[in-house]
Amino acid sequence: MRPANESSSAVALIGVAQRFGHRWAIRGVSLDVSAGEVVAIVGHNGSGKSTLLRIVATALRPTRGSAHVLGLDVTRDAARLRERVALLTHDVALYGDLTAEENLRFAARMLGQRPSRVQLEAVLDQVGLRAVADERARTFSSGMQRRLSIARIFLRTPDVLLLDEPFNSLDADGVALVSDLVRQTRARGATVLLVAHDLQRGAIAADRVVAMAEGRFVEDAAGATAPVLGEPVPESPDVLV
Repeated sequence: MRPANESSSAVALIGVAQRFGHRWAIRGVSLDVSAGEVVAIVGHNGSGKSTLLRIVATALRPTRGSAHVLGLDVTRDAARLRERVALLTHDVALYGDLTAEENLRFAARMLGQRPSRVQLEAVLDQVGLRAVADERARTFSSGMQRRLSIARIFLRTPDVLLLDEPFNSLDADGVALVSDLVRQTRARGATVLLVAHDLQRGAIAADRVVAMAEGRFVEDAAGATAPVLGEPVPESPDVLV
């Protein structure tokens, strides 16, 4: 395990555990992701994948363990990290009464950007939604809403990109769109961490695949069992999320 502040380490987790009340979603996991690496975490629903991603995104404070992203502590340095990390959530989180362009413009302004209509249309064109730029998001199919959610990522150039089930509700063209996003992100030296329940899709464009079950990593591409560090966590099945 490299030190968290080493420049080649984009994500460094040591003995991270997450508890919700009496229930443990993550049970002392450790992971090191190098800068520019694409890592896919696969596993069934409830295995802890999304919870882990939320910790890396600073949306959750880990109950135990150490979590550093880009050399910064996810708890103490959360505000600084949020400027450098982008999360595509499982939920599309759109404003249904706003048009596609208005949703994108609002997202840009939240980032301190003021793009022109031409720039917004270019982003919508990237995700195949330029023709419906002036239509309300609530009229879109689930796949179109997913594409609009992905469009917000194209407004940013994060150092760490986090994708939570990015292939959900997408057709073959949509899956190719996400794959292109991953490749573009890696090409500029940024890091990608994505979670998926489907091994085949999760492995698309990934340098490494890690399996997760019952809040722990099972094995990585090398077949090595991931270490469990930190204080012991209850083993009883009734404390799993």
